[in-house]
Amino acid sequence: MTAPGDVPPEVLDRLRPICLGLPETYEEPAWVGIRWRIRKRTIAHVLTVDPDRQPVHARAAAVDQPACLLTFRSPLDEIAGLLATGHPFYKPDWSPNVMGMVLDGNTDWEEVGELLTESYCVMAPKRLAARVGPPAPPTG
Repeated sequence: MTAPGDVPPEVLDRLRPICLGLPETYEEPAWVGIRWRIRKRTIAHVLTVDPDRQPVHARAAAVDQPACLLTFRSPLDEIAGLLATGHPFYKPDWSPNVMGMVLDGNTDWEEVGELLTESYCVMAPKRLAARVGPPAPPTG
């Protein structure tokens, strides 16, 4: 890492195909770290937090040393379930539907893919979200 907030390349290598695989999503530098957006809405933001430089993020994630954090949007009815899991999930208090996750050697990347797809569906226009949403239940 060379600058505050820099994200390890191996983390970006995992996140990019997930995020950029969603319709019309693009990547851009954030105030620190990298974010992925649909239109002008952020679906995911990843940064490496230094508790001395980003104390609000560090407190939210309950980390006291540098850590790679991912924030994303979650349907409101799923937040309690994620929080009940405990680590690696945490709840930042800056928006009702924002969730956070510590990315480390134990990260379940399949779960990250599911969570970021849901984040996309929360933030994307309905027409685009319908292209990636879960299949409709069988009728009959």
